[in-house]
Amino acid sequence: MDSKLELDNSIPNSAVVIAAHPDDPDFTCAGTVAKWTAGGCKVTYVLLTSGDVGTDDPHITRQELVAIREAEQTAACAAVGVTDIIFLRHPDCQLVPTLELRRELTGILRKVRPDVVICGDPTALFYGGEYINHPDHRAAAIVALDAVFPSVSQRLLWPELGKAHRVCAVYVSSPQEANILVDISDTIDRKIAALRAHKSQMGDWDPEERIKGWAAENGKAAGVAYAERYRRMKINEPETDEDVST
Repeated sequence: MDSKLELDNSIPNSAVVIAAHPDDPDFTCAGTVAKWTAGGCKVTYVLLTSGDVGTDDPHITRQELVAIREAEQTAACAAVGVTDIIFLRHPDCQLVPTLELRRELTGILRKVRPDVVICGDPTALFYGGEYINHPDHRAAAIVALDAVFPSVSQRLLWPELGKAHRVCAVYVSSPQEANILVDISDTIDRKIAALRAHKSQMGDWDPEERIKGWAAENGKAAGVAYAERYRRMKINEPETDEDVST
């Protein structure tokens, strides 16, 4: 745990959250998202897969699971104020950071034009002694960062995807090395409500105790009740209309 971290109280105008599966944002950054949307930020979720193999139920098909998990994510988004969700429906447990996927994300970022992108930590392989980070999580993080830098801002790269765009900052969620905290004391309950929407994944487990425990431990580093950890990378100043030409 980081001994002393800066509190980030900024709220961007717009943000895109890029994640591998439904429920990934809700475990990692939903408290921040709820805080930002309450402050007027427009947030878009981009889910690279729909978690179509994430079940032990022998009676459910992949197609049925996709419908269930997308409906759950839509309900979770409502809990934190997100109305824009993009499901790319790549195969679960087979995600690879290909050039084609980077191109797909570049097109989305040029269309949405966010100030900030939230993604996972591509360097995180192990968490403690009990959890190996899912390969889809690592692949999603790599391709998200590669799309943010340098692809989306290069006007001569894939100009058919739209006008180049500069993302101002990347927030790497649940990082191996954090440099900021976001106080989610006022939105922790909305984060928990979002997680509870994922009934196919939660089963009989209620996330409240575990989530509050993690967030309280984070909050100690800045003297707040509950927090989420990030490695914030400030990579560009906000662009003006004249900055980037087609």
